[in-house]
Amino acid sequence: MAFVDTALVLLSYIAAYYLRTDFGRLAYEADMAALFRYMPFTIAINLISILLFRINRSLWMYVSVDEVLRVVMAVFTGNFVWWLIVMFARFPGYIRSTPVIAAMLQLFGMLALRLLYRKLRTDAQINKRHHRGVILGAGSAGATTLREITYSDKYDTKIVGFIDKDKRKLNKTLNGVTVLGTDDDLEEIVQKYDVDSAFIAIKNISRAELKDLIEKCRDLHLKTRIISFELHDNPNAAATASVRNVNMDDLLGRGELNLDNSQIGAYLTGKTIMVTGAGGSIGSELVRQIMEYTPSCLVLVDIYENTMYDLQQEINIARRTGKDQQETEIICLIGSVRDKQRMNEIFEKYRPNVVFHAAAHKHVPLVEDSPYEAIKNNVFGTKNVIDCCIANGAEKLVLISTDKAVRTTNVMGATKRMCELLVEGYKHNGVTKLCAVRFGNVLGSHGSVIPLFEKQIENGGPVTVTDPNIIRYFMTIPEAAQLVLQAGAFAETGEIFILDMGKPVKIADLARNLIQLSGLIPDVDIEIKYTGLRPGEKLYEELLIDPKTCNKTQNNLIYIAEPEEIVTEDIVERLLKKLKSILVSENVNNQEIINMITEIDRNIENTRSIHRILN
Repeated sequence: MAFVDTALVLLSYIAAYYLRTDFGRLAYEADMAALFRYMPFTIAINLISILLFRINRSLWMYVSVDEVLRVVMAVFTGNFVWWLIVMFARFPGYIRSTPVIAAMLQLFGMLALRLLYRKLRTDAQINKRHHRGVILGAGSAGATTLREITYSDKYDTKIVGFIDKDKRKLNKTLNGVTVLGTDDDLEEIVQKYDVDSAFIAIKNISRAELKDLIEKCRDLHLKTRIISFELHDNPNAAATASVRNVNMDDLLGRGELNLDNSQIGAYLTGKTIMVTGAGGSIGSELVRQIMEYTPSCLVLVDIYENTMYDLQQEINIARRTGKDQQETEIICLIGSVRDKQRMNEIFEKYRPNVVFHAAAHKHVPLVEDSPYEAIKNNVFGTKNVIDCCIANGAEKLVLISTDKAVRTTNVMGATKRMCELLVEGYKHNGVTKLCAVRFGNVLGSHGSVIPLFEKQIENGGPVTVTDPNIIRYFMTIPEAAQLVLQAGAFAETGEIFILDMGKPVKIADLARNLIQLSGLIPDVDIEIKYTGLRPGEKLYEELLIDPKTCNKTQNNLIYIAEPEEIVTEDIVERLLKKLKSILVSENVNNQEIINMITEIDRNIENTRSIHRILN
């Protein structure tokens, strides 16, 4: 590199001489002789400047503004020093303006050579890429995306053009790449240019519009990715772009939640809040959402130290970087809700005003194999938390429940239904307002089907689905946490709140969507394999949002199940006694546990039947 730059110095001075002398017509023989007589000194001084600014060590493939500035400084320094020498030494026959003209030519040559090299290398590498893609959105976000994909080795895609809904941009270019058409032309463009990838790069796009674009790309079997932009606290700082895969949240395209922040803040701001199971998917998101309302103290409890540690570090980092408020005191504790003595210690010390009870064993197949542990943790753990709330004057307890508690066929759902009965049975305690919030599957939670499908697709398949007809309700973790906080504001007397999960999704369709959005064809590139329902698994889950049996709240996504007045403290006490007897029995099986709780659930309105079961 130093040799090439030195050669440019020689060529620049020769060219400067000819320009200054009108291509030799105004020169004397002594002028040319003087130029070459002192050329070794000229080259030596410029070479020292080149080495001093280390421009011979830079990678031409990655020419940047910093590199340009260093080239400018190297050229200016070397030629300025030589010009001073020429001015004061007054070399005979040497044209004193030559270094000035040569410096401009040298700078142009050095920068042009570097940029040309970068252009040729970049084009050569891009032409070797195996995939051809389009960018949806010919705006500032699209330009940023083009630069990211073009100059990064992470992508094996050549961008052939832009797509934009604004027809005025048609056939115009952005950073040298043409706007090929509008969204309506996508299918034709895909066929014409052999496109197999799409990057959605549109700022402030609505969820409905994003969903439409994703579905168009999916139908064309395009591997689809989305460019997201993280805004910084500093308004003058540029947004950071990152490329991510399409997730189910994008496909759901749900609307805004319309939370009443004043209602939520009224029972959280300035209060001591406790979250059990704080390290879990729902628990940790509840913590993040609660932080927004600036409680005075946030007590986090979990039996699993690793997730608790991760959450603690996340909060600490967010505070150090200024992303989170620092007014709330954070207390992270290890403890099990099954340990009543430990729970009492925590409640007596911190006296929480509001408790969000998210601790539970929730994985259906695992719980089927360990039903006693589920009863001890889910049922008696909940009983411990309720007792501690009442004994220590907590204002509210919000229990996280599940759609599997409705007409349950598995141990996990049965234990969660029992937890709901506890909430209803102890609702007239006179101290703590109890409520439960029931919802379906959350996307991205521990054990969620989405990460499993993505991993299976990445490994080349097969994607495993238990049954072609199985359906589930889905909601994102932030949505679920926000609606839980809103439901907690409505809690008064043992309500079972039911979240509107939207339309159910066929798991097989979900698998097909993810395969297609990876640019592959289901059952051709990736096999979908049906493995059969697992023990305790249902084809569909029920939330029972029925206008005849549910009451509306102020939020159109939250309903209240019709209260079951027959569920009293006496009944739940007797049910707990019956469960305890089962735990010490040697011959009991899973189905007996399920049958007992589901029979109570079916006969909940019949006092005589309930007493018969418990006796």
